[in-house]
Amino acid sequence: MEYDVIYIGSGNAAWQGGRFLRKEGLKILIVEESLYGGACANRGCNSKALLDAPYEIKALTNNFESVGKSGDFDVDWPALMKYKQKRIAGMSIFLDGKFDEYDLDVAHGKGVILDEHTVQVGDRKFTTDKIVICTGLKPIKPDIPGKQYLHDSTDFLDIAELPRHTIIIGAGFVGMEFASILAEAGLTADVIVRGNMALKFFHQPYVQNVIDILKGKGIKFHFNQTVKEITSDVEIENPEDKVLNTVQGMNSDESLRDPEAKIDNVAHEDAFTVNCDSGLSLRGDYVIAAMGREANVEDIGLENVGLTYTKSGIKVNGHLQTEVPNIYASGDVADTGVAKLVTVAIHHSKYLAKELLGKADEITYPVVPAVAYTIPRIATVGVPAYIAQDSEEYDVHTIRYGRSYSLELKNDLTAEAKVIVDKNLQIVGAEIYAANAENVANMFAFIINKKITLEELDYMIYAFPSSSSVCLYKLHNIHYDL
Repeated sequence: MEYDVIYIGSGNAAWQGGRFLRKEGLKILIVEESLYGGACANRGCNSKALLDAPYEIKALTNNFESVGKSGDFDVDWPALMKYKQKRIAGMSIFLDGKFDEYDLDVAHGKGVILDEHTVQVGDRKFTTDKIVICTGLKPIKPDIPGKQYLHDSTDFLDIAELPRHTIIIGAGFVGMEFASILAEAGLTADVIVRGNMALKFFHQPYVQNVIDILKGKGIKFHFNQTVKEITSDVEIENPEDKVLNTVQGMNSDESLRDPEAKIDNVAHEDAFTVNCDSGLSLRGDYVIAAMGREANVEDIGLENVGLTYTKSGIKVNGHLQTEVPNIYASGDVADTGVAKLVTVAIHHSKYLAKELLGKADEITYPVVPAVAYTIPRIATVGVPAYIAQDSEEYDVHTIRYGRSYSLELKNDLTAEAKVIVDKNLQIVGAEIYAANAENVANMFAFIINKKITLEELDYMIYAFPSSSSVCLYKLHNIHYDL
């Protein structure tokens, strides 16, 4: 069967652009071996957002301690998990319907590239003019003794009961966000960090604020540590029974089985010991590998066309084109040097649709906001403060809008932003530390991308009270004071 474009993977890096190509008359095939929609829809972003939200609300209620709060806000994790599983179970089915609506063909199974124009899925072979690899990333697992006891983010986001004491290896997005949930749940954890900082791409004073909050709620941090082994008092029984995913088209009680599955996805009280090279030894109920993610490209036939890759993905040029001219990479699996976020994957996919139609120059990127969904949130967009502080080209202004507008921000006294401006007083970057930092970051992304001046911001009228308006009103001081 012949196609104009075959996408290997069905996440946002694929279908967002595939639908536009189909609208232009191209014949499109999407190949998916697991759930339609990929990691973000089924095992990542959506699940995390749903499970995190009640704990965020719980933290916000603490702003009213002694000023109106009565009683405690508790989260029922098992009930929340059942709700999450019900909601997420429908995502793949929903997207299957969307693919049908967009007239996109789908082949369910592992896609393997046989040559520059042929992709095999099971016993079927499909020919195509262009191939787009959209297989994303997978969690990094250290090759150490006891690695079978490690759980990843997918496991934690599907666990029936929260562990009493968790050991988290890594302090990036996953490690710090899970630590926030555990802290708000009143549980304890040890976070093992290989280097000397957590969330290294974010403004470190704000990261330290989050660490201090977590420490005060039972989370311990161990920096400059390397895990060498994990041991367990738990006997493994039938590890092949571990459930990975519900396959598209199967009933909810049917599942894929992983022949190299880990120990069952439950907490076992004080059953695991994590030993580090330094001699540090920690015991806990559940161990999470949160050491980042790497390219998910094993066994998809890259060697058949001479393509190589690193942990960062497949190298592409400014057209998202690999070293094989008719094969492209889109989303997290593309090594572009740009942040690996679902928003960037969507940007790739839409660009690639234009590129494949011959309507695009080299890809460009607007400023990309990134958010660590800790409690409270941390966000960064544009020129980071650590670069601006060491450069004569920029000035960094601290906007403590929470302190000035605590009543309007629901008693959030600590909301703050570092705003970076160039010598022409043009805003070029921002770091935000606040309960709703993601929304303020989006505001700054718009300001920076559209090059809205401080004078223009000063002229506008905003809805008040709101987190964006009070931050913007404090921005006026930069305009007036200089």
